[in-house]
Amino acid sequence: MARVLITGATGFAGRHLVAACEAGGDEVVAAPPGSSADLRDPAVARGLVASARPDVVYHLAARAHVGQSWEDPIGTLNDNLAMTAAVLEAVRSDAPDAVVISVGSGEEYGPPETVPTTEAHPLRPQNPYAVSKASAGLLARFYADGHGLRVVHARAFNHAGPGQEPIYAIASFARQFAAALDAGDDPVVIVTGSPDTRRDFTDVRDVVQAYRALAARGEPGVFNVCSGVTRSARELLAALAEVAGVAVEHRVDPAKVRAHEVFEIRGANDALQAATGWAPVIPLETTLRDTLAWWRAT
Repeated sequence: MARVLITGATGFAGRHLVAACEAGGDEVVAAPPGSSADLRDPAVARGLVASARPDVVYHLAARAHVGQSWEDPIGTLNDNLAMTAAVLEAVRSDAPDAVVISVGSGEEYGPPETVPTTEAHPLRPQNPYAVSKASAGLLARFYADGHGLRVVHARAFNHAGPGQEPIYAIASFARQFAAALDAGDDPVVIVTGSPDTRRDFTDVRDVVQAYRALAARGEPGVFNVCSGVTRSARELLAALAEVAGVAVEHRVDPAKVRAHEVFEIRGANDALQAATGWAPVIPLETTLRDTLAWWRAT
């Protein structure tokens, strides 16, 4: 059993991580709701770490939406870097033996030179959120190299599941399906952005188990957290239609098509599997079914 501190504990992945850690017997200290902005203050971060006395720190708190980062690039960069720096400095000062899981993003790589993309791939982020996460990853490596902390940077690719906000693809599609099913529509009309860009999706419940596996390993490094399989919006809608048992009419909204879109983002998870034995176990169909059921219940 470990004593763990989780920042961003009330967020999508954070809630699932809290549940997974508690189920695994860990003693969980969750950063207070609404504390993400406060974590930019080094004194606040240090007080939180000092009082938690953690064996493991999972740093999930971030401004995490790609589209919104275009609207406020300076705020995204400032907040994400400030929070990461404050948390790492607090660990250096008050919990130097703790393992830190710094949660990054597959978006850090940008346009892939090779697919699947390994951790050795050069970073060429294509949006403000991705720049902030790549920079946070550099901070993580610096604190490992410069201060000897056990900091692991996990580059998480797209994840989905019950409880996710509808500003993300699968959650948005499932919410639209749920509303249409409740209205008795058949076919259901679903509106998306880019229909053919491909993303690497993993169930959030598998993702948080990857974080726990990396914490148990505890050795500094960078690891992709991903399924190694990509799907397009068209394919996701077809799979949701099969799960829901209805036909779908797919409409593309040009306003939802992002500038500088990377066509395919797919990671290689070989390093993570070799280091920890982790592999995703939840099929996409289960993710879609559970997400749709959550929206219908909500």
